[in-house]
Amino acid sequence: MTATFDSPAALVEAVAAGPVSLGPGEWFTIDQARIDEFARATEDHQWIHVDVDRAKAGPFGAPIAHGFLTLSLLSALASPLLDVRGVAMGVNYGFDRVRFLAPVTVGSRVRVVGQVTDATPGRSGVRVTQDLTVEIEESETPALAAQWLTLVVPRPAP
Repeated sequence: MTATFDSPAALVEAVAAGPVSLGPGEWFTIDQARIDEFARATEDHQWIHVDVDRAKAGPFGAPIAHGFLTLSLLSALASPLLDVRGVAMGVNYGFDRVRFLAPVTVGSRVRVVGQVTDATPGRSGVRVTQDLTVEIEESETPALAAQWLTLVVPRPAP
């Protein structure tokens, strides 16, 4: 489910009344090819991620995704859940909290659910706080929980 707002100001007004629910999003499969690509991009070739045979004999019975891979997928997984119109751009502002709660084994499907808990107007735009959880299909424990901050910059008036 997508939360849609006509403007950054409308988002601020909605969040002032209470948290705005996001999701759940679509399921996304974590395959070995993606894990290997991430390992190449980050130079993190730890065996638990990329050595399939050794990982099968390891503590999780299969290779697992890098925690930072799962975190980096928030852009793709969460962005369809919040639509704010009248925006020139959204800028990643950072994270206040990130917790890696469970490993994501190869072949798992993940999705995001969460809420917008704050929207504060400022000089450059609206700072938006989203409390997000990456769920793993058929698991009671989520992969991660993160408090993600973004800056939503309104389009200049014509």
